[in-house]
Amino acid sequence: MWRQRIVKLSADVTFADPVTSHDLAEAEHSLGGPLPEALVEILYETDGVTGQYGLGLIWPLARIVSDNLLFRTNAAFHDLYMPFDPLLFFADAGNGDQFAFLWTPRRDEIYAWDHENDSRTWVAGSLGQYLQWWLDGTLKL
Repeated sequence: MWRQRIVKLSADVTFADPVTSHDLAEAEHSLGGPLPEALVEILYETDGVTGQYGLGLIWPLARIVSDNLLFRTNAAFHDLYMPFDPLLFFADAGNGDQFAFLWTPRRDEIYAWDHENDSRTWVAGSLGQYLQWWLDGTLKL
């Protein structure tokens, strides 16, 4: 379902092999809670979606885990940025900015984190809307 939907939005994407239930369970344990349902659905179809020029439209599960743990535990970040615990990063804009679900409280909305000023801006009401708007150019950062 998600692969077909994404290909309709852009033919310039590549997919990876899907994650396993075991991989997902380990990731959720590491992160301390369940991933958003739409993200899980995509990961069961493909472990990441790469767009034009290598853009991480949806990161592989391993990167989702590693980047989120890094941002939440890096002591230097505590002095530079607001807490990252409320966010679950899953994609990047290719310019240093990243896309995230609101993790606490749990919502399906997507926010953009600006790495230069630490702002967190609502950009889409769902993962599907993020993909559509990002790939059709409606969403600009």
